[in-house]
Amino acid sequence: MSSPLRLAIAGLGTVGIGVVKIIRQKAALLEARSGRKVQIVAVSARNRDKDRGVSLADYAWEDDPVVMATRDDVDVFVELMGGSDGPAKAATEAALKAGKDVVTANKALLAHHGQELAELAEEKGCVLRFEAAVAGGIPIIKSLTEGLAGNGIDRVMGVMNGTCNYILTRMEATGQGYNALFDEADKLGYLEADPNLDVGGIDAGHKLSLLSSIAFGTQVDFDSVELEGIQRVSIEDIRQAADMGYRIKLLGVARMTGRGLEQSMAPCLVPASSPLGQLEGGTNMVVVEGDQVGQVVLRGAGAGEGPTASAVMGDVMDIARGLRVTTFGQPASTLVKSTPAQAAAPAPYYLRMELMDKPGALAKIATALGEAGLSIHRMRQYDHADNSAPVLIVTHKTTRSALDDALARMATTGVISSEPVALRIEEV
Repeated sequence: MSSPLRLAIAGLGTVGIGVVKIIRQKAALLEARSGRKVQIVAVSARNRDKDRGVSLADYAWEDDPVVMATRDDVDVFVELMGGSDGPAKAATEAALKAGKDVVTANKALLAHHGQELAELAEEKGCVLRFEAAVAGGIPIIKSLTEGLAGNGIDRVMGVMNGTCNYILTRMEATGQGYNALFDEADKLGYLEADPNLDVGGIDAGHKLSLLSSIAFGTQVDFDSVELEGIQRVSIEDIRQAADMGYRIKLLGVARMTGRGLEQSMAPCLVPASSPLGQLEGGTNMVVVEGDQVGQVVLRGAGAGEGPTASAVMGDVMDIARGLRVTTFGQPASTLVKSTPAQAAAPAPYYLRMELMDKPGALAKIATALGEAGLSIHRMRQYDHADNSAPVLIVTHKTTRSALDDALARMATTGVISSEPVALRIEEV
């Protein structure tokens, strides 16, 4: 019989305890499916005395995760601490240098240090797997590295932050504004300790950069992801989008073009009838378009104890079965540095602005748009009771560079009382 696969788990929060529960409760199933026992030998966390609702008495306790990562009786180091640097990075490096395989749920760590860690893993003959780092329980990493390995990938897009999707769908359902729903999400525990990681698009941007690396064979380049959060989306935007047959999503889109790698994470309008448009609450969805398979849609829980622990265990089980796949789907030495590119594919844009209530204001805006080469598909001006007039414009298809030119020209007109909201209308 094969020897047991011995794990050390660093980080005993929601996900870490979820992994412990699966291994304790499903030991026979895991052994039957992998052909060997999967067991925990050591654990580590910041607070040894905290009641976590499950007994840890059978496992060795290490105060220092770096020390635990190099124990002789450990085969796989499971990193669930989080953070792009500090103990998570130090312990992961120590584990790989000691010849241990690593499973992590840490998207920030890989978004910032993925290339060097992948190179280290391959140098030491180890695997570094991170299914749980992107879209929770959705097996998107495995799909890209294995199931879709015979495809050239044309586009990857998706809703990858459940908190933002919860806020946006609740705005539509309740008629409440962003601030009220932000507070609701906070009370429900949906927000990160630093909320801007969620609502600012950073968390989702980390995930998109990892998917881009696998899909297009490039080194991870989070710094080139164009980021825009959902803070400026108003209930009026939600209502107007719905009136036109769209819904607003924080949408990640990555594609490789002749100009370079486009990566953006920003609020977009998507057709309400599309799979992305129908996505509710905290659920995630990733859409992959391959040259052989066409469009593949994966939908599921993007966070939480069970879904994320399930993804961790998927990686653990691959290692237990002897399946060894490179970190980003091909040798790290073959990943190329991408040339960042702004999205150039023409698309219609939704614009909302507040104009000063004075003669000729709207004409100046129309002139600025025309001078930048933008034409107006539809326009609406709303009743107002103060000195500003809300105006909504939907353009015909245009490029982002032309839109930026138009916005710059509009800023010089002297008739806009606040910065316009500009959202791409993405056909999916």
